[in-house]
Amino acid sequence: MRTWLVMVALLTGWAFAQPWPASTPEEQGFDAGKLADAVLTMRERSIDIHSLLLMRHGAVFVDASFYPYDGTTVHEVASVTKSVMTTLVGIAAEQRKLDLDAPMLSFFPDRQVAHLDARKERITVRHLVSMASGLECTAANDEQTLKEMQAAPDMVQFTLDRRMAAEPGTTFVYCSPGMHVLSAIVQKATGMTALAFARANLFEPLGIEEVLWNADAQGHNWGWSNLYLHLQDMAKLGQLWLQQGQWQGRQIVSPSWVAASVASQMDVPGDDDDYGYGWWVNPGEPPSFYAMGRGGQRIVVVPAWNLVVVTTGGGLDWDEIEPLLTSAVVDLEHPLPADPTGTARLREAVAAVATAPAPKPVAAFPAMAREISGRTYVFDTNPLGITALALDFGTGDEGRMQIVLTGAEGPQVWPIGLDGVYRMSQGPYGLPQGLRGSWLDERTFAFEYDNIANNDHLLYRLHFDGDRVVMEGRETAHELGARFEGHAEHR
Repeated sequence: MRTWLVMVALLTGWAFAQPWPASTPEEQGFDAGKLADAVLTMRERSIDIHSLLLMRHGAVFVDASFYPYDGTTVHEVASVTKSVMTTLVGIAAEQRKLDLDAPMLSFFPDRQVAHLDARKERITVRHLVSMASGLECTAANDEQTLKEMQAAPDMVQFTLDRRMAAEPGTTFVYCSPGMHVLSAIVQKATGMTALAFARANLFEPLGIEEVLWNADAQGHNWGWSNLYLHLQDMAKLGQLWLQQGQWQGRQIVSPSWVAASVASQMDVPGDDDDYGYGWWVNPGEPPSFYAMGRGGQRIVVVPAWNLVVVTTGGGLDWDEIEPLLTSAVVDLEHPLPADPTGTARLREAVAAVATAPAPKPVAAFPAMAREISGRTYVFDTNPLGITALALDFGTGDEGRMQIVLTGAEGPQVWPIGLDGVYRMSQGPYGLPQGLRGSWLDERTFAFEYDNIANNDHLLYRLHFDGDRVVMEGRETAHELGARFEGHAEHR
């Protein structure tokens, strides 16, 4: 799982200091009581949000983490990575290390490229940053092209070899492989990996110290995803854009690049929003722009309101929370009178959503639990890569059991809570993960596998029938599912 990890960890442990001055909601024109209601409603509706930060005029007035995420670790930001990737392109262009109108293929003179034609030769860096390369890329079936690229031994070569589907610059197609080529271009142009270039020119100037960022087999950081940041560091990127690329008196990104990146560069078919250079553009009232990633990772900037909103999640839909937040807006022109009661309610709400739920009574196990406990079930090839599974219910006296799940990395033994509370264990990169489950009926056991900060939240259902088991799995972020069968090994 996820190889070729590049990690920067300059902090001691996972502790992270809040870099922003604090403010009350009333000082920013928001109703603290309504924000408290909003935060509690997110929990009551089981909205899969991990963290929420609201900042106005450079001051934070909401900073909440939602169980099971505790906010102390970095969090995978998914396609927010694309906005960082294009920012690095903008910085490199400002340093005259690359030309936005340089042909894509000019950075790879030593590579033999398949399906070469005049259209492919006309693809430029500018086309790549605006998702208008014309390369054959499809978002159908959860970006099937992306899955094919990840399975290739050389992801850059895979992308360069794609057939052409349109004239460059004419058609928007969301194409993650094109963003990965940008990582290789930055590396070619600067002589540094995207991560090293980012550390020197973006992260360190902003005080961003702890970062995870995958790289491919050839050492190129993934240009489309799998950057890990703290919530507060995501907010720094939003504030940097709000300040036209300036940070503490230093121009980190040129104002012209900031303006171009959040201007409408491409019309997005079937979407009310447009696309800039790695940023989405909302022309509504008030206008805004945002970086967006799978699962609810988002940096929203509303310049007219001097507002930055940052979220992380495991399957969060922005439309689920936006009405809750905007309902708390009262007067953005003038501070409101102090409201100690509302502020206290908000503080209590933030504490409440960070707390694990009270354990529920564990129902008596059905007879099937005794029959299957300790038995190993094996599966044929399936989309989830699961080869075997075993459940051990034990006595259940502690409201827990354990699962042994076998995949490409071999058997993994994890505890599962049976009382509605996650049992935590160590997931990828040492980040915490949680599992919990319950019997739905006499033959069906369901469980959640939540990678939390690793941004994978999977729902599984196992239906047992004699020696046969039918397993269904669904990812919350994409509503993708798989169904396959297995059978018990003979004892």
